[in-house]
Amino acid sequence: MKRRDFLRGGSLALGGLALTPIISKGQVLPLAPSSKRAKNIIFMVSDGMSSGTLAMADLYSRRKFGRPSHWISLYEQSQVQRGLMDMASLNSIVTDSAAASSSWGGGQRVNNGSLNISPSGEEYLPILQKFKKSGKKVGCVTTVPITHATPAGFSVATKSRNSQEQIASLYSTLGFDVLLGGGSKYFDASFRDDKTDMYQKFRTKGYSVVKSKEELLKASVHYPLLGIFETDGLPYSIDHNSSSLLSTNVPTLAEMSVKAIEQMQSHPQGFVLQIEAGKVDWAAHGNDIGGLLYDQLAFDEAVGKVLDFAMKDGNTLVVITSDHGNANPGIIYGKEADKNFDRVHHFTHSNEWILQGITPSTTKNQIIERVAEANAAIRITDEEAAQLLSYYKEASMENGVYNARHLPFKLLAEIQKQYISVGWISMDHSADYTEIAMYGPGSENLKPFIRNTDIHEMLLVAAHVENKF
Repeated sequence: MKRRDFLRGGSLALGGLALTPIISKGQVLPLAPSSKRAKNIIFMVSDGMSSGTLAMADLYSRRKFGRPSHWISLYEQSQVQRGLMDMASLNSIVTDSAAASSSWGGGQRVNNGSLNISPSGEEYLPILQKFKKSGKKVGCVTTVPITHATPAGFSVATKSRNSQEQIASLYSTLGFDVLLGGGSKYFDASFRDDKTDMYQKFRTKGYSVVKSKEELLKASVHYPLLGIFETDGLPYSIDHNSSSLLSTNVPTLAEMSVKAIEQMQSHPQGFVLQIEAGKVDWAAHGNDIGGLLYDQLAFDEAVGKVLDFAMKDGNTLVVITSDHGNANPGIIYGKEADKNFDRVHHFTHSNEWILQGITPSTTKNQIIERVAEANAAIRITDEEAAQLLSYYKEASMENGVYNARHLPFKLLAEIQKQYISVGWISMDHSADYTEIAMYGPGSENLKPFIRNTDIHEMLLVAAHVENKF
């Protein structure tokens, strides 16, 4: 074929493509009302889950336990509708959790750091308030402070995600039915700047207030429930599993999720529940492979419990997704990749646990032993121990999100990489298109590729709730 004929053919092909209808930016496809109403909706978020995190958690589960993760099993068995979602915020292709949750909660893109408020100050009514006004019970469950960005994006409108004391106060006015997570420093009068006892405010409004796993499991289903189990975020699952004290006193995400469902499932008009694995994101920010995988698998355990309920119930829409990527970890090619990755099976503590136990007076041998205690089958060298120790003796400690003590997370991850074949591209969010899976009434409206703001209307349509508020 002559070059000019090829180009002429290419032009014709492109002309043909031009005739194909294109959906303009921001246009939402018409949603088909489901013949069956979703009485209940459970919206599950693994915060900061890159696609590599989902894959590694599944590989870990298959190789250690001989079974796939619940999430991937849903794909294998074709039990869900699957798609990808563009999670950009109003001012960046790389979103933060506040703007991401607001895109779902308020149905509009906002700037990073904002919760359901436009740059001009326009407020968007969050979806849990809409569902509450429609007569449903509503709630949030998370492994980070309940006032954190993801639950807040479904619940409130405020200029800054950082105003967590204000968010706790706003929660007390909304009449939500279940709030479970961490963040006692935003409720306890001794921590709050205004010295307000938020626990007492909730009690006066009829809430059961619980602060331990035992109290949670015993809480009556006849009263709204506030459960706060840590000062800040809950412990990493890998540390929780290794401590009898934590296992006894602090509930898992699956346990909180089951309790939240029990609290609301008998309501005649149904319920809407958001569940978040917030510490997946925190672990990714710290390049902490043990923290990341064990919290992703704890989320996956909650997925299994939720699907058990939804499959028996038959009237529940389940949404499983992430709000953005973070650090984009993955297993690196090499002869020893399988063997190296399997070493993570024997990890018993997070990198945070390792690094918080080191001081300027710690010896190199003590660091080597501490890493070996947390990462069985790994014994770092004297030189590597000296590199870690230097961070505690010099002023050049690392900054970073959720790294208040400026611990050398990046260095430890780089040291671990040669032993476990897991690498990271950064310590921050990335502009991934996120995985989304749907099961139950309304899932038929999920297209292969959607915009984050489409979710808001999809949930309302699935529940046959008019968007009139």
